[in-house]
Amino acid sequence: MLAGPIQELVDELGRLPGVGPKSAQRIAFHLLEAPKDEALRLAASIAKVKEQIRLCSRCFNVAETEICSICADPRRDPAVICVVEDPRDIVSVEKTREFHGTYHVLGGALNPIDGVGPEQLRVRDLLNRLGNDHDHKIAEIILCTNPNLEGEATAMYLARLLSPLGLRVTRIASGLPVGGDLEYADELTLGRALAGRHEMAG
Repeated sequence: MLAGPIQELVDELGRLPGVGPKSAQRIAFHLLEAPKDEALRLAASIAKVKEQIRLCSRCFNVAETEICSICADPRRDPAVICVVEDPRDIVSVEKTREFHGTYHVLGGALNPIDGVGPEQLRVRDLLNRLGNDHDHKIAEIILCTNPNLEGEATAMYLARLLSPLGLRVTRIASGLPVGGDLEYADELTLGRALAGRHEMAG
C-alpha cells in the first residue's frame, strides 16, 4: 500500500484520459523522484491554465482574452466558418495549413444515449452568430465533425438546419477513417479531407 499523498496523486492521475493505473503509478513516482522545482513548475502550469484560460466569446476556442487569437487575426477569412466538436480539433486543422477562415466549437457531438442533444451543444450560439454578424456575409460553413457515428449524425443535423438559410454547407471529405477522431489524423490526410470537402444537402 502506498503512502497517503502518493496514493492520492496516483488516484488523481488515474482520472486523466488514457492514463491507466500502471501509468498513473509510474508518473507519480517520476514526479516524486524529480527535482522539487520541476514538479512545482508542473503544478504551477496546471494552476495557471485553470486561472487564465477561458473560452472565446465568439467561437468558444480556448483563449487568454475574451476573443481568441484566431478570431482576432485580421488575416483570417470571417466569411468561412469551420464547425468542430472540440478545441483540440482546431489544433489538428491548423496543422494542415489548408484552412484560413474562423471556427465554431460545438462542445461535443449529438449522442442521445449519453443525453447529448442539440440543447447541450453550442448550436444556438452558431445560429445567433450567423444572424448577428452583419459586418461579414457568411459564405460557407464547413462541417468538420469527427467521422464516427456521433460526428456524422451531428453533421447531418446541422446541414438540415443550415441549408434552408441559403448558406453553402460542406462536409470534409472521407479521406479520414470512419470511426476515427480528428485529433489523431495526420496533417496530410486531414488537409486532403478539407480540400476535398463536398456540399451537404439539408
